[in-house]
Amino acid sequence: SLATAGDVKDINGIILASTQNGARIYNPSKNIRLSTLHTVGDNAGFIASGIQTSFKDELTGYTLVDGVYNLKRYGKGNDVTLTINSKVCSTAYKALGERRGTVAVMNYKTGELICIVSTPTYDILNKPENILTDTSGKYDGIYMNRFFAGLYTPGSTFKVITAACAIENIPDIYTRTFECEGKVQIGEGYVICSDTHGEVDFEKAMNKSCNCAFAVIANELGSEKLTVTAERLGFNTKNITVSNKIKCAKSKLKLTEASALDIGWAGIGQYTTLINPCQMLTMISAVANKGVAVSPYLVSEIMNPEGEVTFYEKTKTLGELFDPSVAQSLDNLLRSNVKNQYGDFYFPSMDMCGKTGTAEISDDEDAKPNALFVGYSQNEDMPFAIVVVVENTTSAIKSAVPIASSVMKEVKNQYVK
Repeated sequence: SLATAGDVKDINGIILASTQNGARIYNPSKNIRLSTLHTVGDNAGFIASGIQTSFKDELTGYTLVDGVYNLKRYGKGNDVTLTINSKVCSTAYKALGERRGTVAVMNYKTGELICIVSTPTYDILNKPENILTDTSGKYDGIYMNRFFAGLYTPGSTFKVITAACAIENIPDIYTRTFECEGKVQIGEGYVICSDTHGEVDFEKAMNKSCNCAFAVIANELGSEKLTVTAERLGFNTKNITVSNKIKCAKSKLKLTEASALDIGWAGIGQYTTLINPCQMLTMISAVANKGVAVSPYLVSEIMNPEGEVTFYEKTKTLGELFDPSVAQSLDNLLRSNVKNQYGDFYFPSMDMCGKTGTAEISDDEDAKPNALFVGYSQNEDMPFAIVVVVENTTSAIKSAVPIASSVMKEVKNQYVK
């Protein structure tokens, strides 16, 4: 049990969970408790990816070699310091509000996860009694950390991957133009665009998120090249594992039986494509980090009751996901999106890069889409990338971007002196 467990702290030493008189107690701030629930975990182990479950042995002082020897010796387990900043988490939680989804922020040079929030959540000191019997859907997936375990239709955020593949395989992609009349015929049907963009070049197609242009590009690339690029970025191939313990869901792209029309839809992040938010954050971090991906981590250090640090995490590279020149080209496109389309006013003095996505998840006309935003600051003093997913909402520019704005402003507030 956790009756002898050590403290769980955030990166600034703020105690998120500790033991007093054999009982587990939590941070006095309700906002901090709500926003860190999925990261810290519960007492009973319902939240499998929570630190109190995934690092239970470390917290309680049990080891395979020594058994409970250390626990008997000290009467308590080890303290675990996390990489998260509880103030940034609180801001992200408030920005999400009543909506379901996830927000996470990572240092793209080191891999430290400074924010992970998943909603719906609950207050660990006041758990709703009807969590399992409720039929309204209010608590669906409440024990799941959507950042680690979620899989989402990427929508137009996938255009980053299609663009990478195009830069790698179509030598004259930058001098091409594409015609957008609001829809484009591909094979047996049409890919519909959100607007009528007229004639666009590659950069403008990215800025305007033109489905017509990207569906044409995806078809020219074909299923094989798109699959090669996506698999290099982790689709179908590897689950990301955070802090050696928490395994993320695997992103999926399957084009083996795809028609021309299906490939068109896949190239704009629809069809059957699914992406995990942690994978997405790792990928966009690699763009920011000149093509090199680092492994995301959540546990900064573990300290025994004598005050000795028995473990501390070091940055681990996952290798080069993009050739540096491709990363630079994507960096320019993503910077152009914020500057020319979304607006730098959302991210003052951050030199923000990013891509939105509004993903249709049902053929039902009344169904609301999911909204996504993935991006990062180019600034040396603020090397942070963010992913935002909001379920069943309005467009990304109306819902995901304002959340990213609030959170990145708080990141700046916390880290830029």
